[in-house]
Amino acid sequence: MEKHRVVPDVVTSLPKQILKIVYPSGVSVNLGNELTPTQVKEIPKVQWDAEPGAYYTLCMTDPDNHHRDVPYNEWHHWLVGNIPGNDVSKGETLSEYIGSGPPKGTGIHRYIFMVYKQPGKLTFDEPRLKRSVEGRGNFFLTKFAEKYNLGQPVAGNFYLAQFDDYVPSLYKELGA
Repeated sequence: MEKHRVVPDVVTSLPKQILKIVYPSGVSVNLGNELTPTQVKEIPKVQWDAEPGAYYTLCMTDPDNHHRDVPYNEWHHWLVGNIPGNDVSKGETLSEYIGSGPPKGTGIHRYIFMVYKQPGKLTFDEPRLKRSVEGRGNFFLTKFAEKYNLGQPVAGNFYLAQFDDYVPSLYKELGA
């Protein structure tokens, strides 16, 4: 994560656990491996070692929204809070999942997943976002974590992706 500047571009410290992420297409996320937008278009299965009775927040963000050389321009792809243990399906979806869609000509992007242990069950005042591009830009994971007193991430992982022929279909579906 340090090699690809996940620290310090997105988080300030490395999580202790590696998040296990497997897509229905059969590919797994493995600390910076390159995947295609076609491979990651559906919601993945995400697992980590959770404490019994604890609640967690999961975020997937792209800090390279327009181009990797323009830092601090995060666009979040997925945000789920109040996850009991590691059962993401029982969490509160704040932003529905959207797979990778790096614009043509913007090079390779980092898609970063982080999980935070919550101090308890939370009341989120974030807008609930459906599968659309609205409200996802100008997101900063560290500010979100500060706002809800989440501390440092407990688990994380990431992959790299660049434009492929699925991206125009994704944009059309999202109304972009």
